[in-house]
Amino acid sequence: MDGESSALSGAVERERERLPPIYNSSAPAGLGRGVKQPFPSLGTFISTLSQRRDLGGRGLAGGLTGALSSTLGPRHGRELPPICSDVRQKQRLSIDTLPPEVKAPFPSDPVLPLRTKTTREFQEDMEQAVQSEDWRDVREFYLTTFDSFIEINAAFKREANGSFNTIDDSGVNAKFVNAVYDALLSTPQDIQKSVLKGIINSLLREWKGPRSKDDLRAYFILVQNPQYSSTNTYVIYAHLLRQIAVLSEADHHFLVHWLKKLSTRRFRQLVERLLQFISTRLFPAEPDELPPLAKCSWWIPSATKVLSLFNAANSVSSLPIMPFTDFYNITLEHIDFMEDYRTWQNHGNSNRFSFCQFPFILSTVVKKAIIQKDSEQQMISQARQSLVSKVSRRQRVDMNLLFLNIKVRRAQLLSDSLDELMRKRCDLKKKLRVTFVGEAGLDMGGLTKEWFLLLVRQIFHTDYGMFTYMKDSRCHWFSSWKCDNYSEFQLVGTLMGLAVYNSIALDIHFPLYCYRKLLTPPTAPCDQNALVGMATATLDDLQQIMPELAHGLGELLSYEGNVEDDFYLTFQVFQEEMGVVKSYNLKPGGDRIPVTKQNRKEYVQLYVDFLLNKSIYKQFAAFYHGFHSVCASDALMLLRPEEVEMLVCGSPDLDMSALQKAAQYEGYNKTDATVRCFWDVVLSFPLELQKKLLHFATGSDRVPVGGMADLNFKISKIDVPIDWLPISHTCFNQICLPAYRTRKELKHKLTIAISNAEGFGLE
Repeated sequence: MDGESSALSGAVERERERLPPIYNSSAPAGLGRGVKQPFPSLGTFISTLSQRRDLGGRGLAGGLTGALSSTLGPRHGRELPPICSDVRQKQRLSIDTLPPEVKAPFPSDPVLPLRTKTTREFQEDMEQAVQSEDWRDVREFYLTTFDSFIEINAAFKREANGSFNTIDDSGVNAKFVNAVYDALLSTPQDIQKSVLKGIINSLLREWKGPRSKDDLRAYFILVQNPQYSSTNTYVIYAHLLRQIAVLSEADHHFLVHWLKKLSTRRFRQLVERLLQFISTRLFPAEPDELPPLAKCSWWIPSATKVLSLFNAANSVSSLPIMPFTDFYNITLEHIDFMEDYRTWQNHGNSNRFSFCQFPFILSTVVKKAIIQKDSEQQMISQARQSLVSKVSRRQRVDMNLLFLNIKVRRAQLLSDSLDELMRKRCDLKKKLRVTFVGEAGLDMGGLTKEWFLLLVRQIFHTDYGMFTYMKDSRCHWFSSWKCDNYSEFQLVGTLMGLAVYNSIALDIHFPLYCYRKLLTPPTAPCDQNALVGMATATLDDLQQIMPELAHGLGELLSYEGNVEDDFYLTFQVFQEEMGVVKSYNLKPGGDRIPVTKQNRKEYVQLYVDFLLNKSIYKQFAAFYHGFHSVCASDALMLLRPEEVEMLVCGSPDLDMSALQKAAQYEGYNKTDATVRCFWDVVLSFPLELQKKLLHFATGSDRVPVGGMADLNFKISKIDVPIDWLPISHTCFNQICLPAYRTRKELKHKLTIAISNAEGFGLE
């Protein structure tokens, strides 16, 4: 018997001694614990354990873990290196990080046995087996194919001994793999069990490094097995994920590019399976359904690390395979995510696992909650410092110290707001409270929202000149005019930061590239002179803002004629600022450098960078520092640009049925005829009219990150003649409806109101 067989037999024997006698198939009835009897083979052992569900799979976990531990050495409790993928400093995993025991030499590129079965032949075998109920040929195929990594490659590699050592081609016959896995769950139970036993044998046998490309192919094929959807197989699935998770970074690079070649349906299935595995491990349906969490703490880190490979594949694909939001695990909204966040803050560069190391898995709801709770702690800290300072000087404590109190005149709204925010910049992280001078009223949220809405309307008005409205792209962009003071741009950034901290969705329309600039870098540098907002700009980014110009530059890049003679361009560009046309060189001496076929790519890149970065640098830098003066949080490092946009503006995805469920009523109840007609009309509206309704009622056509329930939407009865149009109070997300008698009448009046409301429809 060779060393590996001895180790495996020893592990099985030790496992037998730890198990209750019920698991020893050869033990006579009545024998007590500790009576040694001949132990069955590994296959019988695993088959017996697989059939026993009264211990929630703990026997199988012990068997597989014990067997794996025996191949690693005598210390059965030895943990593999923890998984870490910190967004701040990625932990590089390679074979050098593995324990010495697993560094045994592994033969590279073994000669594969010849397996000639084709997809069609396999499907014919399946059809014949279903009709005749004779599964011998199918059983033999599955038993042989999944017995080892070598057999897996022999069956599914397009050319048995081809190298296929590139990221572009895995060499796997995807059609055959799909056919085999699609048929697997319809085969008899003994065949399905034989596949699982073969996978266990493969994992035990192959737990050595370094890896050949055939090993990677085997992992790539095994992770697609549909059997892992059942919790009965989670122990095996976990060990497969663990082995994939600790592969070297170079091996992960290959897997990422192979994964992105999967069909959208297969890719989504694998992602959903991993998310379900993590959710079930966190919150099992039954207490004994899975092994104790304390004994398999590596399950979730391993699964999350493998999920990050799918996320990377989705990111590097030319077009995303699935929306990034589909990687969110909603279950994590129910864990102590602040504890996870603190772990990440304190141990971010260590090997201690936290979900914040893998922010793609955290929903925007969780990230928003982290930012808000982090800000609340900063607010409380600042308020405490103010109180302690007052008390230590024996001064009277004014409760206004706990708030950022903004007092403004409506007639001087912008200048007063700028003065207040500049004067109270040390209080920006306190709870916001707004007062309009000369008006009685306590700010319960409505005045704060009105202040935001009025300011945004004034700042983004085209006559004010701070921002240019791009009609083709329907978004705003920074004006490039030069001045001595950019404090008003800082005000806009501060306003956006305050909106995030105070859960106010703003009706502003910046392109996505603006939010990418806001995260460059994600935390403001200590050095005030350090460059900020200089995100790499591409023609695609320009397309978001100036589509016509981007199209023209694209034509320049693809032009087949004489670029220099036909376009007659130089590395000098012209820009109108406040009615004056000014020239700028894209590089030193640019006015004397003609654009040719050879240097046109450089010209386009420099021109795009000039438009989106250099020409507006001072404006955007002030805007950036204003935003980060409020949102100075490590939590920003967890966000994608799209998520920052959602926090500032809300989500564009409308669900009017959810709004109906969350609606509140005043003067009406939900069974009144007018209310029933209202919802019947609204739910039948096309999306464009639904957006107009939301804008009419709330001042924005977007939904808060927490969903429609966070709007506190209210329908109130108003005692006016029925020929009146509906009225809205955007500060309170409220619509006032006259008691219309018919559906037709309500639809007509409502459509007129929402289609002709000016500005924000403020009442």
